[in-house]
Amino acid sequence: MNLLKTLATISGMTMLSRITGMIRDMLIAHAFGASAYSDAYNIAFRIPNLLRRIFAEGAFSQAFVPILTEYHDKKGPQATKSLVDSVGTLLTWSLILTSLLGIIAAPLLVYGLASGFAKDPEKFNVTVVMTRIMFPYIALISLVALAGGILNTWREFKIPAFTPVLFNLASIFGSVVLVHYFQQPIYALAVAVVLGGVLQLAIQFPYLIRIGMLPHISLHPLRALQDPGVKRVLRNMAPAIFAVSAAQFSILINSNIASHLVTGSVSWLAYADRLMEFPTALLGVALGTILLPSLSRAHALNDHQEYSALLDWGLRLTFLLALPAAVGLATLSIPLTAVLFHNGKFDAAAVIQTSHALIAYGVGLIGLILVKILAPGFYAKQNIKTPVKIALGVLVATQIMNLLFIPLMAHVGLALSVGLGACLNAGFLFAALRRHGIYQPQPGWLRFFAKQAVALTCMAALAWYLNIQFDWIGLQNHVILRALDLGYILIACMALYFVSLFAMGFRLGDFRRIAN
Repeated sequence: MNLLKTLATISGMTMLSRITGMIRDMLIAHAFGASAYSDAYNIAFRIPNLLRRIFAEGAFSQAFVPILTEYHDKKGPQATKSLVDSVGTLLTWSLILTSLLGIIAAPLLVYGLASGFAKDPEKFNVTVVMTRIMFPYIALISLVALAGGILNTWREFKIPAFTPVLFNLASIFGSVVLVHYFQQPIYALAVAVVLGGVLQLAIQFPYLIRIGMLPHISLHPLRALQDPGVKRVLRNMAPAIFAVSAAQFSILINSNIASHLVTGSVSWLAYADRLMEFPTALLGVALGTILLPSLSRAHALNDHQEYSALLDWGLRLTFLLALPAAVGLATLSIPLTAVLFHNGKFDAAAVIQTSHALIAYGVGLIGLILVKILAPGFYAKQNIKTPVKIALGVLVATQIMNLLFIPLMAHVGLALSVGLGACLNAGFLFAALRRHGIYQPQPGWLRFFAKQAVALTCMAALAWYLNIQFDWIGLQNHVILRALDLGYILIACMALYFVSLFAMGFRLGDFRRIAN
């Protein structure tokens, strides 16, 4: 399998997802701005999304995929199908119970995540209602993660990477059409979230059937619990929950803090985070998706050299593509925010506040993406304890930084602490991989960084110069012209960066890699 080609395919699907997601966010920003209702929606969606990241895409995938890969490579189709059936059964019934409890306990959950909303009863009640509407999404998207893990193990990457597009299309439908059928229009977005989860799950069924791995859901979850493979997944999942929960718990704390700041703070952070999702998903999520099964296979075959080489390849690509993205976010934060969101109720003040948060998040972009490359180096070996210890330490460090930054920078301080915390996390993971002898850097890294530094300096200077030539906020009424201006700047910056690298000897073939 050509990993670079596969990465390009997944990134292409992810780009489509992020484009439709950005359209979704632009429509929401136009309709609701950075208001009490948009704050309520972002908090309500964060609750099931938080649990999704902890239990489904986070801890579950990291525990399940390496064991599924081992079964697929060593134990044959019958044992593999039995494992899939048992895991699917236990996951389904656990999710049904979790969803019911979440619907009942919605007021407590909202208070725990945004206690500041309690000062505004209407805002609090709207958040509770939307939380109850959206809570079944965790069951749907967790099953989507199960299906995606199976398909990725069979190296069917395209459909799992495409499924978020359906979620975004459902949200666009909700913000354009469904809003006209609700007395409280923001509720349409909550209904659209559930619709998106249904579509994401349904599209994967035909592909699971084709490979013979559509899970059979039994009425006896306790029987599924006795499966030896399920027990191994659960043993690995328990510490993985702590690893993922540490980062997500930090987000929960930050959301609660933001709810006590001025109205709009939650939304400013959310819109900045949406922009961060472009590079993190295009590179970090895509690379992590293809690396985990490839690393798991190398570990199952006891091929230590291939294991280290895969990590080295992932790290080089990360620095090659993530650092220019970070420079772009820092130098073009205002034009990016203005072009995408400065319409309707999203005013000039919201542009400035969101752009400041974006710069702070961008400080940690390289860390956020590196974590998605380095953490699978442990998960594929079914070593969950090391990332857990690191994540807990980073959680403490992040909250200490909050105490220092928030009095000085308000919501920007929250974003900065997250970014710097991600860099700490990546640094400790890298040191642990080296200390355990898992990763051995290949030659040429110093020359690689020196050449990249020259290209990044040229790119940053060009971006800064072109940025100050325009009044991005003043161009609000010239939507197409403003978008074209930003497009020209982005193309010019990317061209200069890659031309500079090419002139210094970089070639695409240097990053090709074939995995067994």
